[in-house]
Amino acid sequence: MSILSAVRNLGKEIQADERYIAFAKAKLVLDNDTSVQDKINEFNLVRMNLEQAMSEENQDEAKTKELNEKLRNIYAEVMQSKSMLDFNVAKADLDTMLNDINSVIGQCVDGADPETVEPEIQG
Repeated sequence: MSILSAVRNLGKEIQADERYIAFAKAKLVLDNDTSVQDKINEFNLVRMNLEQAMSEENQDEAKTKELNEKLRNIYAEVMQSKSMLDFNVAKADLDTMLNDINSVIGQCVDGADPETVEPEIQG
């Protein structure tokens, strides 16, 4: 088996793993959550307005402060939404799996026994 074949098989195994499936489902739910997507679009618009306000020669501190506060509030709303919370949990689980895979591969490249190597503890 070539290395690319092995990697393709690994890709298939990753996509069959419950952590990947949970991530894909959570991403789909998040992508289709119109209220969160609307808030993200609003966040981006307010961020652009804030950047513009901050780049003006004669900054209006009250306007900048107001936009900054609005930006923080929108961000908090997005991050506290159920779909974003579920997505972040699923992404963290997937990231842990990918870190474990990378750890094992890295150790094997350094000469560890592929039959016995264990992921390094992240911390």
